[in-house]
This record gives sequence, structure tokens and C-alpha cells, in this order.
Amino acid sequence: MPLPKLVVPEYTCTLPISGRKVKYRPFLVKEEKLLYLAMESQKESEMVNAVKTIIKNCTDIKKDIDKLPTFEIEYIFLRIRAKAVGEVSEFVITCPDDNETTVEVRLPLEQIDVVVDPDHTNMIDLGGNIKMEMKYPSLDVFIDQNMKDNPDIEDMFKLAASCIDKVYDAEEIYESFTQKEALDFLGELNSEQFQQVQKFFDTIPKLKHDLAVENPKTGVKSTVVLEGLAAFFG
Repeated sequence: MPLPKLVVPEYTCTLPISGRKVKYRPFLVKEEKLLYLAMESQKESEMVNAVKTIIKNCTDIKKDIDKLPTFEIEYIFLRIRAKAVGEVSEFVITCPDDNETTVEVRLPLEQIDVVVDPDHTNMIDLGGNIKMEMKYPSLDVFIDQNMKDNPDIEDMFKLAASCIDKVYDAEEIYESFTQKEALDFLGELNSEQFQQVQKFFDTIPKLKHDLAVENPKTGVKSTVVLEGLAAFFG
């Protein structure tokens, strides 16, 4: 006789940039085991695969997970984890005023959100009635470009080229082009125009939280910035 099915609660959240509504559940022991095995491997690629597998298992996001930007993947994963292991995490923070004293801080994970820079835009005006619309890098693209020890200007160009979504001029919309064509197009930009491309990446939305800490030895109050998914694994 088969054992009864356990009831798992279901929740809903709205992704911060796309506005997409997502149904999700806490991860279960089988998924938690997958995550711990990936963490023990200390291989970033295995961590990425584990996170993506857990999101596929625990949400109604299935086929198009590879199209989600990094920060929305981090956002939904953090929500899944909060419901699974507790909505308050404990962190051991090193006080920045002496870089030595550590303090324990409790942080409700529901308070953590994606922060959008007020100067951020994904539409770049290149002048002469030409505009370039950027798309956000997926988790795979982001990891591929950031796993290198010393990424160079060529890596930056490849990342930027992969994120060109559309190019507009006064008469036409260009949305079907090769990677080489995108790279050649970027190579024709002047320094000021390319700085706008760099600004897109510098100001890209991030999972971020400012944490107030006080050094018990010195009494100095500081702000520690937690940024990116790994920072919130207390």
C-alpha cells in the first residue's frame, strides 16, 4: 500500500522587473540535498545547475528559465529558500571599521529585494536616430563570462554582443543578426557610445541589501552591503 502524499504549501510572487507572476513552493529534502552536494563541490557550474533544477522543480517556470535574467533567478530562488528553511537567516559579519571583529546579525529574507539604479536603462541612444535595446544576460551567459580569472575587453565585447536585443533606426527595426554582426556593430561605436553600454552593465538590477552593524568593541556603526545570491546564504 503506497504511503500518503504530503501537502506542500504553494505561494505566489511577482518577479521584480518583468512583472511576471510565479507560483512556487518550498524546496524539499531531495532538493536541499542537491543544493548541498553542489555547494560541497565548490564548483560554480554545479551550483548554477542545482539552482536552475530547484527552480524548475519548485515553480511553474519550466521551459523558459534560461531566458530569465540573473537577478530574477536569484530573487525567486531566495523566496523558495526562505519558505523552506526559515524566513530569517543569521549572518556572521566582519565589522568593516577594524576588519577583525565579527557580529551575528539576523535578517528576514523577505526584506531582500532587487535594487534598480535610478540611472539604469536598457535603451541606449547612439545618436543619429539609432537606438540599441539591450536584454539582460541569462545566468548561463553571466557565469560563463565571469568564471574567467581575468576577463578582458574581448570578453566584455562578447557579453555586450550577446545582450543586444534590437537595433532601431528611423526606418527599420533590426532583430535578426549574428554574433559576429553584433560584435562588428559594437566595434563601430565611439568611446562615448560604448560607455553607455558599460553603464548598462554597471547599473544592472541586483539582489542587494544594506545591513547595519555595530562593532561591540569600538561602538562604530557601519553599513555592510550584501549583494548577489551567495551573500544571502547565512
